[in-house]
Amino acid sequence: MHWWNFGCSAGWLGYLIWFLILFLVVFFLLRLFGVSSCPFTLNKESPLDILKRRYAGGEITKEEFERMKKDIE
Repeated sequence: MHWWNFGCSAGWLGYLIWFLILFLVVFFLLRLFGVSSCPFTLNKESPLDILKRRYAGGEITKEEFERMKKDIE
């Protein structure tokens, strides 16, 4: 008997359980390390939020902010 096979009685159910465990581990590792390209990310910033953050951080001027704001609205 192999460690990944829950015995003869579990069969495909054992493999399904291992697949779900693997999926959950990968999912939580992606969330833990903050991978932004993860499709399960719940906190998505809107373009306006990003623009406001950039302006507040001094990355862009007021004129650039106003012009870009008009472009996205």
